[in-house]
Amino acid sequence: MILWAHRGASYEAPENTLAAFSRAMDSGVHGIELDVYAIDGERFVFHDRYLERLTATPGRLKDLTAEQIKHLKVFGQQSIPTLREALAHINGHCHVNIELKGDMPTKELLLDIDYALKNTNFKPEQLLVSSFNHHWLQRLKKRRPEIKIGALSASCPLSYCQFAEELQAFSAHFAVDFVTPELVEDGHRRGLQVYVYTVDGQHDIEELHAIGVDGIFTNHPNYAQNVVAGLTTAGNEPILHY
Repeated sequence: MILWAHRGASYEAPENTLAAFSRAMDSGVHGIELDVYAIDGERFVFHDRYLERLTATPGRLKDLTAEQIKHLKVFGQQSIPTLREALAHINGHCHVNIELKGDMPTKELLLDIDYALKNTNFKPEQLLVSSFNHHWLQRLKKRRPEIKIGALSASCPLSYCQFAEELQAFSAHFAVDFVTPELVEDGHRRGLQVYVYTVDGQHDIEELHAIGVDGIFTNHPNYAQNVVAGLTTAGNEPILHY
């Protein structure tokens, strides 16, 4: 079972920042998951629609200019990176899952992906684009069929992983609350990787590993690695769950 660092190693450093990505790379994870919004002609790595939780600033991210966003600090510590800055920083050290949080012009996203493939050490197979909005993924896949996409769901659909197969996705991503052995088996029958978010608790990690989940998104990759390896974790279980 592979591990994706959810918003980087976000248990150890401010989420979706270069610091969190560095911590994730240091832990040796398979990949880093990050969230992206298109704002004012730029693509910023940020998770929330509203600014207050992460920057102690009122209002919505989408209502700011790119210049205003560049002056914000996550938890008062780290700048909000652009997608290109994040990809250059990771530099092909591991895989990257780019989750689209808002409608992003396909042309702009592809410019950033092509930039990374040309100017960093990334290989095409290391990049995965995911979203809950399957229309955005379909649009991207039609424009660039070779790009790997991951279709997200916060439910256990009646048709299990059919939605992801119809999109010609590489992977189907599900909330931990709704994952069943039947769902995982269906995904594998359809040739899909089955990933689960967001998984920090020991019992959840062990159970998902046992039923054959291909990967999990975790805020604490070092801890999750120890659980998967069967090492003692007593007293070190994360308390951050979201």
